[in-house]
Amino acid sequence: MLTVQEIAFRFLDTGFQVHPDVVRYIQEQDQPELIDRILAQVPADTVVVSAKHIPGMHATRDGTRFLLDPSLEVVSGTAGTSGPVNGTGDYLYYFRDRFSRLGGMIRARTGAIPIEALTKSTRYRQEECTVIGMVVDMSTTKNNHRMVEIEDLSASIKVLFRQGKPGYTDAEKVVHDEVIGVKGKLSSDGHLFFASQIYRPDIRIDNTPFRSEQPGKAVLISDVHVGSNTFLEGAWNRFADWLSDSDYQYLLIAGDLVDGIGIYPNQDAELTIKNIYEQYDAFGAMLADLPSRIKIVAAPGNHDVVRGAEPQPVIPEAFTKKFPSNCTLVENPAMVNLQGVRVLMYHGRSIDDMIGLIPGASYDQSGLMMEEMLIRRHLAPAYGRRTPIAAGRTDRLIIDPLPEILHTGHVHIKGITTYRGVLGVNAGTWQSQTAFQKQMNVNPTPALAVVVDLQTLVPETFSFL
Repeated sequence: MLTVQEIAFRFLDTGFQVHPDVVRYIQEQDQPELIDRILAQVPADTVVVSAKHIPGMHATRDGTRFLLDPSLEVVSGTAGTSGPVNGTGDYLYYFRDRFSRLGGMIRARTGAIPIEALTKSTRYRQEECTVIGMVVDMSTTKNNHRMVEIEDLSASIKVLFRQGKPGYTDAEKVVHDEVIGVKGKLSSDGHLFFASQIYRPDIRIDNTPFRSEQPGKAVLISDVHVGSNTFLEGAWNRFADWLSDSDYQYLLIAGDLVDGIGIYPNQDAELTIKNIYEQYDAFGAMLADLPSRIKIVAAPGNHDVVRGAEPQPVIPEAFTKKFPSNCTLVENPAMVNLQGVRVLMYHGRSIDDMIGLIPGASYDQSGLMMEEMLIRRHLAPAYGRRTPIAAGRTDRLIIDPLPEILHTGHVHIKGITTYRGVLGVNAGTWQSQTAFQKQMNVNPTPALAVVVDLQTLVPETFSFL
């Protein structure tokens, strides 16, 4: 199999640069002659060879849109769908559902054999093949190779990614409990799998997002934190006036509507509203002051008055009596359909875990973290860390179906990215730097709103400081 460098140099030798998606596709197909077929039809004025230059590659759209309400429809995450926590009884179903669905996405691109069949038969010794499994454990050997243990429904096996060899760079980003496919060869004794390539569920490189046929714009914000002494009330008022003068149809809020009570030690010293009901009343009054023509969608976050375990249920009615009738409450995560454009709203607490697990990641790279979620097709792949997850019979955190927009929050730092047709937006916060953030050297980007045109999916950022 050709390495990344070898593929890149083949294109550079003919005067072209090549997009990383094309490089990965060539590796996955394991057809070196595909490079010549691509080069044979690339127009001479091309600078970067992209997916559209691959022979036979045509833009595809993920699914067909059947709209009950053409303007706003909650596809998933309506009240009552998160379900109760049933102890450990559902864990087996939860992880089997995760493995089956994510493994199926990988299997659609490459053939794979069960791990037990690989290890118990001498047929596959020293023969290249692919296995699919969930990551159980990871370690670094004394020679700085990467050892990853994976398991499927039949057995488990240790996979070795050798430093300097194909697949090692991808292996450095492997996180616990994600589902991966691995191409390689089994050792002669049948105890170790030497890897050469990783497959992830990922998004097809020919994915084409749906765009609204009618004019429409959505305003995306998150982390308002009403009740905190660092809530930027003046900036919010400017934002409200701006909305009143606009013709925008939708406002989506991805969690942490209020600052909450008892979220961290000594929080009461940083609150201007110390009663949780009064915090929500104040937030509801703020929404009621916005134009009634705007359809508002609000999801909870880890500061809101619901369980911390994801998926989080909608905010209870006892706290939302002052919310206007044009506000739709959804769970975290939730998928909403705006004129056919699917928006996946997720507060983003798992970004804390991913930053700790992926080398080089940081809080000012929220766009990169959204890409990592999309590559794994999961909002919180690492189980049992800082992000509590309520294991149900199905894994609600799998990214399926694909959205056109992934809307997150939590980190308080703006991030915008586009990955294989999916727009990722983190609009920051409405709270200035807190004492804890100052201690952690986290510099928020407050008082921002990101407006997305539903006909073009082009984002535009507005500041209200």
